[in-house]
Amino acid sequence: MYDSIVIGAGIAGSVTARQLAEKGNRRVLVIERRDHIGGNCYDSPDAYGILVHVYGPHIFHTSMEEVFDYLSRFTEWTLYEQGHQVVANIGGRLIPVPFNLNTLHMIYDKEQADELEKKLVEAYGLGNRVPIMKLRENKDPQIQDIAQYVYENVFLKYTMKQWGQTPEEISPQVTGRVPVLISYDNRYFQDKYQGVPADSFTQMFARMLDHENVTVRTGADARELLQLGAHEIRFEGKKFEGDVVYTGELDELFGCRYGRLPYRSLRFDFEHLAQDDFQDGHSVVNYTVSEDFTRITEFKYLTRQKDADGTTIVREYPFAYTGADGEIPYYAIMNPENEALYEKYKRLAMGLSNMHLLGRLAEYKYYNIDAMVKKALVLADELIG
Repeated sequence: MYDSIVIGAGIAGSVTARQLAEKGNRRVLVIERRDHIGGNCYDSPDAYGILVHVYGPHIFHTSMEEVFDYLSRFTEWTLYEQGHQVVANIGGRLIPVPFNLNTLHMIYDKEQADELEKKLVEAYGLGNRVPIMKLRENKDPQIQDIAQYVYENVFLKYTMKQWGQTPEEISPQVTGRVPVLISYDNRYFQDKYQGVPADSFTQMFARMLDHENVTVRTGADARELLQLGAHEIRFEGKKFEGDVVYTGELDELFGCRYGRLPYRSLRFDFEHLAQDDFQDGHSVVNYTVSEDFTRITEFKYLTRQKDADGTTIVREYPFAYTGADGEIPYYAIMNPENEALYEKYKRLAMGLSNMHLLGRLAEYKYYNIDAMVKKALVLADELIG
């Protein structure tokens, strides 16, 4: 009945399925374990009519025109005219993050800030991004003072909450995402396009999967439908020779036979408040010092919803993923030991010539939405030939 099977209806699986069906004229079955499409981008109105991101805030941002144009086939956009902006609550004071020249002038007096700005520009160049760990290596005592402030107040405790590790233990791929900006740009991302689908991520996914060659099964576990041999895949008891694109947890596909891959997970505590505003118009406020949670999102500012009655917020609490029911693996913990374990599972998958791994979980990597769309388009083209 099917030419290809895609496991997972998140961004990786949905883009691949659409391309295989539309461009490759393949009959595609999409298998999704959850009872909805959209993966972690799934959003839905809460009991008060406010559109919330059920698995935490997701913002689309890209400078890749082909990715923006592709997704624009399935949605219109609510684009942020000033870009996505985030502040950190440090002792009750809100400062822009990433730390930038505006932040510099908020925490130092004008004369000192002007002098420090000159030094930063001379050392790194106006408009550049400097990872905090690199900034700490600078020998200038005044720049070291800035680096220490950022490290202690913006980076250290937030990072330890998020990852359960010290910054020195974390992959440079992670620490590199927390820069100091040598600019007056308060945008959290520097991409050309920033925003959310105008009528929800879920509707964008629904349109993407709405194709005569695509069949979607939600609430179905691929591990119960597929049987993996040493060199072949069987689907519902019969050998399947078409392409299988897998976007889920790779260790779980093989029964965690070598041990479980470590991830960080998140708990989301939603709260509705009978008031117009909670964060003075800020969609996201990071709590970088003492609180147990890492950030609070106020959704009506994230989605620009105008008809909200009251306001709904969510607090995020990171913790170590254990595989227990209800837990979701969000972030791969990338270090040599974990990557070596992942490679053992990858070798099992590569023994199946028609198995293709795609996405954060299947590849044990971090991807932004736009990078995942691009990679899915490339894979689909390769499979179509």
